[in-house]
Amino acid sequence: MFGRKNIVLTDPKAVVHFYNSERAIYTKTENDRMFIGRIFGRGVLWAEGDMHKRQRKALTPAFSNAVIRRLTSVFFDSAYKLKSFWDATLESSSDGAVIEVEEWMNRIAWTALVSLGFLTISGYLEGQTSPVTAAFESLGAFEQGLFQQIIFVLSFAFPFLLSLPTPRMRLFWELRRSLNVIAERLLANTRREKEDGVTEEFTDKSVIGLLLKAELVDSELHMTQEEVVAQNILLLAGYETTSWALIELSKHPEIQDKLRKDLARFSGTDPTWDQLVSELPYLDAVVQETLRLHPPVIETLRIAAHDDVIPLGTPVVARSGETISSITIAKGTTVVSPIRCINRSEALWGPDAKDFKPERWFEDVNFPAKDLQGHRHILTFHDGPRTCLGKSFALAEFKAALSVLIRNYIFELPDGPETKIETHIAIVPRPKVAGENGAKVPLRVRRVE
Repeated sequence: MFGRKNIVLTDPKAVVHFYNSERAIYTKTENDRMFIGRIFGRGVLWAEGDMHKRQRKALTPAFSNAVIRRLTSVFFDSAYKLKSFWDATLESSSDGAVIEVEEWMNRIAWTALVSLGFLTISGYLEGQTSPVTAAFESLGAFEQGLFQQIIFVLSFAFPFLLSLPTPRMRLFWELRRSLNVIAERLLANTRREKEDGVTEEFTDKSVIGLLLKAELVDSELHMTQEEVVAQNILLLAGYETTSWALIELSKHPEIQDKLRKDLARFSGTDPTWDQLVSELPYLDAVVQETLRLHPPVIETLRIAAHDDVIPLGTPVVARSGETISSITIAKGTTVVSPIRCINRSEALWGPDAKDFKPERWFEDVNFPAKDLQGHRHILTFHDGPRTCLGKSFALAEFKAALSVLIRNYIFELPDGPETKIETHIAIVPRPKVAGENGAKVPLRVRRVE
């Protein structure tokens, strides 16, 4: 684009090298960093090199298995709050009700973030809203006109265009302002409680507790006030995954029934964290298959800060007729790892790669995808030194919510399993019914008898 040379990687060995070299060689483009910096600030997503290493190290303890084990009950509580409202809606209907499921799934995700100590949205599951959620939902529903699309494309060559006050950029600015207000308020409240001696020991291991510790000038992992507030990007973790799962299960009722049977032994009780992690194979398979087909980030785009040589697992024949087993990358070259394409590649996953098939996770991965080092051979959580910090948090929250919903409700697409679902690109890819405006997916919801 605009005279720049782009390299797109799909060879597993090349992809592994790319991600493992990300901190040392491959960095975000100027355009991406400007966009992230303007919208979210200079947090862990924006940072590169030693700054990224320092910020990530400061935050890592908040996402340990020990912490997430303690948070599992919070994930279930969020799902049961939703259940109480749905039950009230379904009370007067013998045939269920059509519910805008995506909005409610995102309410669960936002509410669960309270457990990270980085969000307080009192009453959000009760139907109230907040400036953050309002801005995010507006972005999700935003339809770009031709002018907006032209500005976006040109911004890759002229990043200053991101400063233009277009309707879309004004929504992004409102999102950042709202996120910063919440982050600053939470920091102030927790700092005051800590001074008064009323915080729990567990708070020290929460994101907020760790950020307060990093604020100290003599801290080994010191972060400036701007860096601390910029961690607001963590508020967007876990968005949309449960919505995609319910859509796939509505399109495949036989899989939904099988999952419900797998969860039937938990009648009147909930799985523990250990059971969610290792004792519910079909739930795990449904979750992994959803993440494979519907990653929240569709590609990784980086620019080479230095010259590099990327090895290939499968040699290719160049136009000249020469067989090559590596690619020489010059400094300044843009390199792309198309995550969704790789996750769905028939060359890597076999002829049924684009199908929703949880059973594939009960088989040994004998396809070339086995050479990918990412989580379960998929790139949904990234790979290398920038692997998603909140991976275990997202998986536990996803599994807890899905287990409650499938045990208690039957989900169907109102117009049948063949309803066409498209991807609506906002901050993260969101599902939408083909032909409808904005990201909306109504499902018919019935109680399990």
